[in-house]
Amino acid sequence: MSRIAFFDFDGTLARRDSLLPFLCRVAGFWPCAFVFAKALVGSLATPCGTDKRTWIKERLLFSLLQNRPKASVAEAARAMRPWPRWIEPTVEALRRHHEQGDRVVVSTGSLDLYIHEMLTGLPVDDVLCTRMEVVDGVLTGRMDGGGNCVRVRKAELVAAYMREHGPFTESWAYGNAPHDLPMMELTTNRVIV
Repeated sequence: MSRIAFFDFDGTLARRDSLLPFLCRVAGFWPCAFVFAKALVGSLATPCGTDKRTWIKERLLFSLLQNRPKASVAEAARAMRPWPRWIEPTVEALRRHHEQGDRVVVSTGSLDLYIHEMLTGLPVDDVLCTRMEVVDGVLTGRMDGGGNCVRVRKAELVAAYMREHGPFTESWAYGNAPHDLPMMELTTNRVIV
């Protein structure tokens, strides 16, 4: 009997969003605040139908991470390890799934540059996340070809994961609405946090 449980990170396992704290650790508070404010203003002029959150995220990542050696952000990632303020009932559900032998996967828009550090100590089998493009050990500031692992894109990655590792007799998705609803529709059990 094969079962799987998917957990969102920001707002589901951890109380707050992790991207801005990480970027502030990498680039400093004021540069991060300036780029964020500039991206917010710029998002007002985006065409109708544009995913404004992803548009803002793309600008933040490009402006603050471009041309940084990947190794140089490792210290900021390690500093993020104690950052999460856990949502204990969700963390307990994750541990319970692990104890029952279910495959546990975190599916998140958080970056591959730091998410693994923050999950240290949790029994997680796999992570689906937003991956950053690296060329010759240097960050380009762009998300790799997989794109931003949120909403519909997250659901596509979860569906592909289930096809590759399944079939599963039962599945769960833990997330916060409305962002995780596309992922949650793919599973037999849904828990909105």
